[in-house]
Amino acid sequence: MLLPLLLPVLSALASAVEVKRPRGVSLTNHHFYEESKPFTCLDGSSTIAFDWVNDDYCDCQDGSDEPGTSACPNGRFHCTNAGYRPQYIPSSRVNDGVCDCCDATDEYNSGFVCENTCKEMGRKEREALAQMAEVAREGFQLKQVLIEEASKGREDKQKAAEKAAREQARASEAFQDLDDDGDGVVSVAELQTHAELDVDGDGTLSETEAQTLLGNALQADASSFQDTVWAAIKENYKPEAPREEAPEPQPDLPLEQPAPEDDYDDEEEEEGDDDESNEEEPKVPPPKQPSDKAAEEDEEEKMPPYDEATQALIDAAQKAREQFEEAEKSLKEMEDSIRSLEKEISFDFGPQGEFAYLYSQCYELATNE
Repeated sequence: MLLPLLLPVLSALASAVEVKRPRGVSLTNHHFYEESKPFTCLDGSSTIAFDWVNDDYCDCQDGSDEPGTSACPNGRFHCTNAGYRPQYIPSSRVNDGVCDCCDATDEYNSGFVCENTCKEMGRKEREALAQMAEVAREGFQLKQVLIEEASKGREDKQKAAEKAAREQARASEAFQDLDDDGDGVVSVAELQTHAELDVDGDGTLSETEAQTLLGNALQADASSFQDTVWAAIKENYKPEAPREEAPEPQPDLPLEQPAPEDDYDDEEEEEGDDDESNEEEPKVPPPKQPSDKAAEEDEEEKMPPYDEATQALIDAAQKAREQFEEAEKSLKEMEDSIRSLEKEISFDFGPQGEFAYLYSQCYELATNE
């Protein structure tokens, strides 16, 4: 009983939604095609009777009077494609036996049966768009993570670079402190004034230990001190406390006393006697010195075993040398790391550093060219 009553309502609603327009005309252009008025070509070239629209004869230069036929070579046919996306096709494809519109409206009079596939195509497109949206969301989340990691990594690297700069400044201050005479080098004697650098724990820094800390050299300039010496001494080095300069007391000037003449005469007599004795001594040629190589071999053969104290010093020097080499290696690695950090920080990884994770990674792209 209800169905007969609902049919008129449904048909009224359908007629209210449907917009009357010639075949092949889009909703946006339907107001140009009013049956009660003559039709003016969309390019304004001429005005014709409305009955001439879609009469399979091209009257307008732009082909706008034949949107639903193939009469005009430059005409356009609008596919509604409900459920999918609308599109325009050349009007020459209308009724050509090929289904160009997914709603089959372009083959209305060709005798060719086309299936309406718009709903299925729309469903597949929505699924693809949903997947793309999910990928975009995941990409956005990943981007946020990468931005946070890049920000944290940049802060850590900047802190590391600042720490290294402070370490270099500290080494420079230590060099200035150790260079007591201001000649631009730190000598063994100057290094020995800092007993806290003792290697074997006997409370004093021996000459051998100091040479080992200086890289087996007698002195080190600012560059070699920065590169090698500082790494070996920085853990134990303590800067000297600034000394307060006390006013120098002015010594009383002694009164000048003339030297006694008798002493002067005695000195002259003694010098004369020395000259005579030197003249009387016979000249003996110096003995021939053995060659350095032979002397070293004889020295090694005659060298007795070291006592415990000497051997302990040798072992301590060897240990200090090994520590120095290890510290030198560590310093070089740190300098390489500083250069790498400064280089990485200088790169542009995007407005928020989101592409920082690409740094130092390799990617391959296979092409068929």
